[in-house]
Amino acid sequence: MVRGLYTAYTGMLNEQRRLDVISNNLANSATVGYKEENVVSRSFKDYMMVKIRDGSNEYIDERIGVSNPGVKIGETYMDWGQGSLRETGNTYDIAIQGNGFFTIRVTDSNGDSSIKYTRCGTFKYTHDGYVVDVNGNHLQGNSGDIQIPTDAREVAIKEDGSIFADGVLVDRILLTDFEDYNYLELYGDNMYDAVAGAVTRDATGTMVQGFTEQSNVNVISEMVSMITITRAYEAGQKMIRTQDSLLDASANQIGRV
Repeated sequence: MVRGLYTAYTGMLNEQRRLDVISNNLANSATVGYKEENVVSRSFKDYMMVKIRDGSNEYIDERIGVSNPGVKIGETYMDWGQGSLRETGNTYDIAIQGNGFFTIRVTDSNGDSSIKYTRCGTFKYTHDGYVVDVNGNHLQGNSGDIQIPTDAREVAIKEDGSIFADGVLVDRILLTDFEDYNYLELYGDNMYDAVAGAVTRDATGTMVQGFTEQSNVNVISEMVSMITITRAYEAGQKMIRTQDSLLDASANQIGRV
């Protein structure tokens, strides 16, 4: 019966962690370029129960069964599926169709720079001609920070990322892709950091000016999962109450008989 309490507890804890992931997905359902997170559950390792020379068999220790101590989160993974494109009409909004990430130079509070990657294509044009994201981080091109002449009257961005200012080629947006996305670590809500072991490859995606890629979170599906998790959590609570009543009967009623 005590094992039943532990099994119910691990199940409730597992559902709580799943709910945290789903809540984060729903909170970012309107975040441009956000990729949905998912989790899988797996059981703890099975433990063998062994009868140790209890008198019924005095020569060997005998296996009498397997005990499973509950469930836990097995893996958290990212759904890299394409999000829908939304037209904004803004010159510096860019969406990626297909594989690849924008390359961003991020500067921290200490002034140190590092390269991050994102699918969020919401950019703007600064007074000195640089193309930056909403936090002021610089979009990278083949020649480094992308800078457009301040007197340019028309800026066009082609499918291959080539940027033309008044018909003159300025730079080409640098797209980066990876052989294995498992080597990408989430940085903030919609940026990623390449960890040790990440191998880059040529990006095959194309760019669309005046559009942004929306989150790939399916709100309806996440709400259904949230209801399912709530019901499973309630079932764990009922199991704990049942086990508690059985323990109470064993300790206080059977003992009196």
